[in-house]
Amino acid sequence: MGQIELTGVGLSYFTLKQETEALRDINLSIDRGEFISIVGPSGCGKSTLLSLVSGMLKPTVGTVKIDGNEVTSTSPKVGYMLQHDHLFEWRDVLSNLMVGAEIRRMDRGKAKHKALELLQRYGLGEFAHHNPAQLSGGMRQRVALIRTLVAEPDILLLDEPFSALDYQTRLTLSEEVLQIIKDQGKTAVLVTHDLSEAISMADRVMVMSKRPSTISTVYSIQFDEGDDLSPWKKREAGRYNEYFNAIWKELE
Repeated sequence: MGQIELTGVGLSYFTLKQETEALRDINLSIDRGEFISIVGPSGCGKSTLLSLVSGMLKPTVGTVKIDGNEVTSTSPKVGYMLQHDHLFEWRDVLSNLMVGAEIRRMDRGKAKHKALELLQRYGLGEFAHHNPAQLSGGMRQRVALIRTLVAEPDILLLDEPFSALDYQTRLTLSEEVLQIIKDQGKTAVLVTHDLSEAISMADRVMVMSKRPSTISTVYSIQFDEGDDLSPWKKREAGRYNEYFNAIWKELE
């Protein structure tokens, strides 16, 4: 059994006039430490799927389980990284890193120690007392990821976290974020519109269909050159174009 299990999951929205079926018969198993990418047409419900895993939404039918327990509300086991960093401009970097820990009422001293340790480890130690406005877009997103990690989740949900960045920053940050997630031993689910990003970061890519959406195909991403390639090297690997063209064709 995977760390995350969705079984027969469907979601419908109800209004006085009609029922709109958004997701249908989603079956998904994600192992501990696995990195999954989800791609699909705009509006197909990729972010909705993340909301179901996080417990912010409940399925109309089916079950969502984490570690064998049904998800009935939001869980401290799950952390979110969004498109916008949502850093508080009136707090310095270190104070921003404490937000999740404060909400979860964690031991403040322990959380501060972890925040400083992660800042140092990932090249931001000298920026602990800078304001967010003094940081580049890529640095702000790294701070947002560290803020999520300080709250000690087991699972990271990444909802288009690089899409607001310029292309070069996006490439660099995707490399850094993947390294941090693997280094921390986290399970990750990435929603993205960028096929290159999806293929180069993930162990598996899941393709969603148009609404009512289901998972139409799952691609297990493996390269003859080995499993330890960086995202940049994966883009140059032999089977990269094969995966890209197959997924692109499916989404057309």
